[in-house]
Amino acid sequence: MTLTTLAQRHPRLFDEFIRIDRASAIGWLALQAAALVPTWWWMARRMADGSDDPLGVLALGALAFLVWTLRGELRCAPRLGWLAWASVGTLVATALRTGIGPLPALPPLVAALVALVAFAAGLMAVMPRRVAAAPVLGLAVLALPILSSLQFYAGFPLRVITAEASRWLLMPFFEVQREAASLVVDGRLVIVDAPCSGVQMAWCGYFVACVVALWVGRSNRGFLTRLPWVGLVVLGANVLRNSVLVAFEGAGIPLGEAWHQAIGLAVLAADCAEVAWHMATLRQRSTKPHPLAAHTATAA
Repeated sequence: MTLTTLAQRHPRLFDEFIRIDRASAIGWLALQAAALVPTWWWMARRMADGSDDPLGVLALGALAFLVWTLRGELRCAPRLGWLAWASVGTLVATALRTGIGPLPALPPLVAALVALVAFAAGLMAVMPRRVAAAPVLGLAVLALPILSSLQFYAGFPLRVITAEASRWLLMPFFEVQREAASLVVDGRLVIVDAPCSGVQMAWCGYFVACVVALWVGRSNRGFLTRLPWVGLVVLGANVLRNSVLVAFEGAGIPLGEAWHQAIGLAVLAADCAEVAWHMATLRQRSTKPHPLAAHTATAA
């Protein structure tokens, strides 16, 4: 039976197909978001119970702002490749949470990671082609309540690296020895504690990198090739902050909590500014304006 014959015999069926094809992109996203409600609920509970920092809300807000900014350019007919990844990922995330089918039930964080990546694929299915996928996927991963897990698994190695780098910076001025993640400065023991691991600073640096990349219309290749520099900037900023604080402690001039916070915020601001500058410079020459600039020009 040909499509023409089928259309003549069942015109209402084809009308329904056309109606589905013309459904709004927001409707598709809302449908996928509804399918991932268990993931959103778990993330909200984890952020609210104090077990993780709620920084992921900023990443979700950035994605929502991107969708709102480009709402007039979202595709009514989703790109099938991205849509397929979004559908499969949503089903896999559901199976991982419940243990349905051949997939075993895994920790909620793993299922949430699959769910957020699937949701990012759903976003890319309706985004204009000029929007790079890598920073969108990056924001989706950063939306996870993952800081406490990173602190648990990567915090100590990062503290050791930070302590060793600080030791080299302080050696011209003090007698410094490192003991695990602590420093002995002129006989004074200074502990490089968990906040000095730089996990939160790394989150902020990569968040700024993703947002700025989307703002300036950076391509996937341009974004990914700049990520190693982002990591070096974050590591260097964290070592600098730790070295300044340890130097005061080693000199017998311990700083109060207010000064600790002030120095930390100043270094964090400089770190984010450097990341933003690096991601925004050497902007690619293109005849197409970047998403947010195009929207601003249209509004003007």
